[in-house]
Amino acid sequence: MIGAIDHLVILVADLAEAVDDYETLGFTVLPGGEHTDGATHNALISFADGTYLELLAFRREAPEHRWWRHTAAGAGLIDFALLPDDTDAAVAAARARGLPLHGPFAGGRERPDGVRLAWQTALADAPELPFLCGDVTPRELRVPGGHACRHTNGVVGIFRVTVAVRNLVTSAARYAALLGQQPLIEPGRRLFKLGTSYIAVQERSPTVLESIAVLHRLDRRGEGIASIALRRDSFASIPRILDLDLTHGVRMIVA
Repeated sequence: MIGAIDHLVILVADLAEAVDDYETLGFTVLPGGEHTDGATHNALISFADGTYLELLAFRREAPEHRWWRHTAAGAGLIDFALLPDDTDAAVAAARARGLPLHGPFAGGRERPDGVRLAWQTALADAPELPFLCGDVTPRELRVPGGHACRHTNGVVGIFRVTVAVRNLVTSAARYAALLGQQPLIEPGRRLFKLGTSYIAVQERSPTVLESIAVLHRLDRRGEGIASIALRRDSFASIPRILDLDLTHGVRMIVA
C-alpha cells in the first residue's frame, strides 16, 4: 500500500545558496549528505506531517543520472516520491493493476555524521508519475524530526502537489493503477488523496496560478510536478505566494 507523499525534489545549482534562501523564507533547513553514487548532495526541509522537501544539487556532471536532463532547464521542481508500506508489495500491486514499474532498486546516502542510510526505489516509464521510496534503514534516520519540523513561517506540511499532464484521462488512469484508488473528478483535473495531502493531476486549471505552473512545466521540462501548496499551522485567509527567486524557481503557495 502507498499511504503518503514522501518528499518533493527541488533541483538547485548551488546547495549552500539555496539553503540560505529557504531559511530566509522561514524554513528550517538541515544538511542531508551525499548520495552513494557521488553525483548529488542535498539538504532537507522536514514537516510535521512526515513529508519533506529535498534541495538537491549535482556535485559533478552526471549524464547517466535520470535527473541530469533537468539541469538544462535550470532550477525548480523536478520530481516527487511516494512512501510505500512495502516497496515489493506496492510494485507487485501496481503491476497487477496493469502499470509496469521498474525495481525495486537499492539506494542510499551518507549523512554528515557518518550514518549510512538505505532505501529502495521503483519507477514507471511514464514521466508524469512519481517514484516510490521505501526505507530499508529506519525512516527516522533519513527524515529529520523534532525541532527540524518547526518553521518560523508556520508551515506544517504539504497540502497539494499539482502534476502537469498532456492527456488527463490517460494520466489519471496511470495514477489510479499506481495508487489503487479512483480520483475525485473536478473540471480539468483529477484529485487523489494520500493521508492529509492531495495529488492534483491536471491539464488545465480554473485558477490562474496553477494554469501558469502547468504550462510552464510542460514547456520547459515536459510532464511532471508543476507546483505545490503548503499547509500552515493556522488558517490564513490570504494565501502567500513565495518569491520565485528565493524558492529557486519553485511555484509554491503557502495557505
